Amino acid sequence: MRIRSYSELRRFNTFEERFDYLKLNTHLGEVTFGIDRHINQRFYASYEWQRVRDIVILRDNGCDLGIPGYEINVEILIHHVNQVILDDIVHGEPWILDPEYLITTTQRTHNAIHFGQENPYPKVVLSRNPNDTKLW
Repeated sequence: MRIRSYSELRRFNTFEERFDYLKLNTHLGEVTFGIDRHINQRFYASYEWQRVRDIVILRDNGCDLGIPGYEINVEILIHHVNQVILDDIVHGEPWILDPEYLITTTQRTHNAIHFGQENPYPKVVLSRNPNDTKLW
């Protein structure tokens, strides 16, 4: 398994490059924590997670994949750039709370990283000018 990091991710300047670096291509419905989901839910509600989450949001200026100009105006998620498994949480692996392995995302981008279901690229907003009579 390839180990990804924030330091490596920062070398990519565009949203598309960062997304391609992070995408996992897992399958929707694939079992991750199953009946042990309460363990990861407890982890994400912990003080330690909430603290590091705030640090990552500040570091990334609240921007999707940390790209300036892609400010998140809805719920912010923090994505582990390497997939977390049950044993990582149970054994308290230090990397799961290390900002070097975390990035700020939207729900849409996060789902696309994992499942590739939606095009995560932000839609381009076309600007209009007075007296512009062309249809989009």
